[in-house]
Amino acid sequence: MDDQEIVAQIGELAAEEQRLEEAHVGEGLTDDERARKRELEITLDRLWDMLRQRRAKRSAGQDPDDAHERPAGTVEGYLQ
Repeated sequence: MDDQEIVAQIGELAAEEQRLEEAHVGEGLTDDERARKRELEITLDRLWDMLRQRRAKRSAGQDPDDAHERPAGTVEGYLQ
């Protein structure tokens, strides 16, 4: 997956997350919707991490295709 594909996927998933939130303004999400929202958040975090890896490798003169998607537990454990 190249940078443009990652950015496009991020855009699609972020739009889905926004639609989900906007559809329930003033009311709570169902259990299924909360689970989907959490799934979207994790996937988005993993994609952003992959994009950052690719950009860092490119900046360091390395092959961005050597970047790999890290497990959710790793990405979700990063300190902000």
